[in-house]
Amino acid sequence: MPLDYATVKDWRFDEVRQRYEQKDTMLYALGIGLGQDPEDASQLRYVYEKDLQAFPTMSVVLGYPGFWVREPRAGIDWVKVVHGEQRLTVHAPLPASGMVTGRSRNTHVIDKGADKGAIVITERTLHGEDGTHLATLQQSTFCRGDGGFGQGDASPEPLPAAPDSAPDLRCELRIPPSAALLYRLNADRNPLHADPDVAKQAGYPRPILHGLCSYGVAAHAIVKSCCDYDASRLTSLNTRFSAPVYPGETLQCDIWRMPDGQIRFRARARERDIVVMSHGTATVQS
Repeated sequence: MPLDYATVKDWRFDEVRQRYEQKDTMLYALGIGLGQDPEDASQLRYVYEKDLQAFPTMSVVLGYPGFWVREPRAGIDWVKVVHGEQRLTVHAPLPASGMVTGRSRNTHVIDKGADKGAIVITERTLHGEDGTHLATLQQSTFCRGDGGFGQGDASPEPLPAAPDSAPDLRCELRIPPSAALLYRLNADRNPLHADPDVAKQAGYPRPILHGLCSYGVAAHAIVKSCCDYDASRLTSLNTRFSAPVYPGETLQCDIWRMPDGQIRFRARARERDIVVMSHGTATVQS
């Protein structure tokens, strides 16, 4: 049964107020691989309380409205949904601890046809205790079983593909075998990322890494390669998810510096030589 456009487009989300502490900030950074060299002071600033800084992509786990597509009135076959794209614009530095408010709305419900499914784009703005607009996030959810409802919004401007030329930079980061077990403590405790039996029922040989953890590792690679580990310079990060990543693999991030100052990137699981994130863009301050 196709989803109901009006119900999904006009979905009312409650504001989410969330308090996080320094240990949450450190846990997120550890989950995306920061601090693997405990003597590297440039990484230590994200995983140690002395002069602690929040890594900007931590915004993706704050103010989250929950897995709303599972509610029956949405009319979405939630078992078949996958995370399609993630976009982030940073407006102000995220404090190392504090209270934030997340406000969400569905901005696009796109019909790709009965044989292809639908795309729902949810925008979340994140605000600090004093009302400061900290970040804007857009999550595209690909609803594989819900196309063909006969109406919908036009697709937003697509993300650009990576160039055909050789990359200007390449950064390889090994993802620890325990990464999914660590990252799930931030927010998403879906057993798909922890329980081998659940993973096999879903068609995977073993538990997969959270897409947003892979996204954070890509941000880590860009901050390491382009910002000398000064994450405050990262002001946007967008990508399309192409394939799952498994804990224990090596993420190979190829990076291009564009003439307009923008960064484009593509990430592979090196051991399988498969693209796991494509159409990646980022902006960094000089």
